[in-house]
Amino acid sequence: MLKIITIAQLVVAVLLMGGILLQQSGAGLGSAFGGGDSVYLTKRGAEKTIFTLTIILAFLFLALGVANLLLAKNA
Repeated sequence: MLKIITIAQLVVAVLLMGGILLQQSGAGLGSAFGGGDSVYLTKRGAEKTIFTLTIILAFLFLALGVANLLLAKNA
């Protein structure tokens, strides 16, 4: 069970890094796809979806980390 949680945490970590890099912030991969403006705009469409998925992945990563610690402590 511990190995499955560790693998899931690694997969979520890679997806989380991708989600963070794809967000429009003026740097990273966001600027490669037309980002780079410093003017704040309301998130719409794909940008809002990526933002929401990044938050969900961050909470999932945290939950998997806590579960991994608790299972390793009990093993």
